[in-house]
Amino acid sequence: MTVNSAVFSNLQSINPSAIIELFTLQLSNSLHGATTIYRFHAGSNLNANSKIVWAGNEYLRFPVQAEGFAYQKGQIPRPTLRISNATGLMSAILLSVNETTTGNDLTGATVTRIRTLAKFLDAVNFANGQNSDADPNVEFPQEIYSIDRKTNENREVVEFELAAPTDLAGVHIPKRQCTRKLFPSIGTFN
Repeated sequence: MTVNSAVFSNLQSINPSAIIELFTLQLSNSLHGATTIYRFHAGSNLNANSKIVWAGNEYLRFPVQAEGFAYQKGQIPRPTLRISNATGLMSAILLSVNETTTGNDLTGATVTRIRTLAKFLDAVNFANGQNSDADPNVEFPQEIYSIDRKTNENREVVEFELAAPTDLAGVHIPKRQCTRKLFPSIGTFN
């Protein structure tokens, strides 16, 4: 059984496990002044500290809302990520990043959406510390986006528009220009 088939076969069972949504926010040293990874989730957990451990990494519970991941009429999705700013953490991160690159506001940071099922989480997430189904390889395909721009920042929330790495301004595919000199068959019909 392949990794993804374990997820889908469980979802089709009579009593499927809950879908767990995790996020990573990765900054780059050149753009943001540090190579830092923030891990968080919006749900709750049985543990008193509200952390979820997935593949050995701790994901902190933090109010976050993400939407717009579905493809609409063949267009690449441009999801929206809203993160709570009630504690001022997001504003502090933005201030720190903007000291390195003025006005950057996390543009270019990588956001990864990871979804798995509760039954496959690491054993430390469970009250007895045991989980025979724990498997850090069983997950939905990861969705990787870059922050395209900050759309809103206030005391309650910071909102970002995400874009696929190939959908950012200034990115061309293929990265190499195709010319007749390099590829003689371009533009010929026989």
